[in-house]
Amino acid sequence: MYGWVIYNGHLQGSKFLDFAESIHKAGKQNNVTIDIVKNNQLLSFLSEKGSNLLFQIDKPLPDFVIFGDKDITLAWQLESMQIPVFNSATAIDICDNKITTYQKLAENGLPIPKTVAAPKIFANVQDIDLETFYPIEKQMDYPMVVKEAYGSFGEQVYLVHNRKELDEIITEIKDRPFVIQEFISSSYGKDIRLNVVGNKVVSSMLRSAANDFRANSQTEGVSEMYTPTEKEVELAIQATKAIGVDFAGVDLLFGPNQQPIICEVNSNAHIKKTLAATGVDVADHIVKYVISKI
Repeated sequence: MYGWVIYNGHLQGSKFLDFAESIHKAGKQNNVTIDIVKNNQLLSFLSEKGSNLLFQIDKPLPDFVIFGDKDITLAWQLESMQIPVFNSATAIDICDNKITTYQKLAENGLPIPKTVAAPKIFANVQDIDLETFYPIEKQMDYPMVVKEAYGSFGEQVYLVHNRKELDEIITEIKDRPFVIQEFISSSYGKDIRLNVVGNKVVSSMLRSAANDFRANSQTEGVSEMYTPTEKEVELAIQATKAIGVDFAGVDLLFGPNQQPIICEVNSNAHIKKTLAATGVDVADHIVKYVISKI
């Protein structure tokens, strides 16, 4: 058995390579060779004769791929060549867009913050009809959260306290897909990250930030081991099933009366800080799961 773990070769910084290196190491521990491959070493070649890959690496085709990137067209290409991809291209595509993520969760009747998906606005539009957003004020109170549909590490997330701030943010990000969302004040600066692999919660940590409404540990927050409730475990697993991921980091907020609310589902969750905070090697669980499926 032979596999690849793919990461984005154009992203700078070790945090994007960390996942791939962890999977590579876990492969060795499970007697499986999993080579690290950059997405830009594989070019999808399309013609009237079909589709294939232009290799810039001297490696055989794998029996499976663990996809640590969001290059969805490459994931689709690999799937079209009958190579099993974990997570699937469709699941990554849903998770990568927060709008489609919330749509799937809502379809399945799972608890999420009240969410309004903004209508598409093209880049060359000069004047935005801001008044069309104001009916949202009848559905939720200020402050509200504005999230760009594409973003990671707590970035591209804004807390707006009044209509003026809402207008300013919408005007700034107008041509990017975004949602306007209920602010769960009871979870200010804290959330839970549960790593789910194959319908099983394998690790859980509490993330907190002293001076930021976002608990994401990339915003200088801290993470520590956390024992989830039965309801939190059940909800995290339901979220992964709704999206269709094999493994994911599910972020839960503390709702009123400590009832869990789904914040996000991350198909490409970074796991290095999870290991440091909990001692759990999520990569090992992922590799064992993939081996069982193959």
